[in-house]
Amino acid sequence: MTEQHGGAPPDEYVEAEIHRLLAEDPAVAEQGITVVRLERGLVLYGEVESPHRREEILRRVAERFPDVPITSDIGVIRTQAPSQVEELP
Repeated sequence: MTEQHGGAPPDEYVEAEIHRLLAEDPAVAEQGITVVRLERGLVLYGEVESPHRREEILRRVAERFPDVPITSDIGVIRTQAPSQVEELP
């Protein structure tokens, strides 16, 4: 049995746990985030409806997996109506 140390890459179990956390945590309930395992950590990809939501996801993941390097590539989609009317020629 091997032990995972601070510099070791995360394994597929950590990846699966993050997927489960994002989908099942009632405060997050986010299924549109993809977790990609790289040599030195994990990258979270996807889009959410607000910067606050993105920060909450990152906070929860960092809280649950403090020793795993996490990089965010989570974008924010615009959910409110545009402020100007677009005129087409």
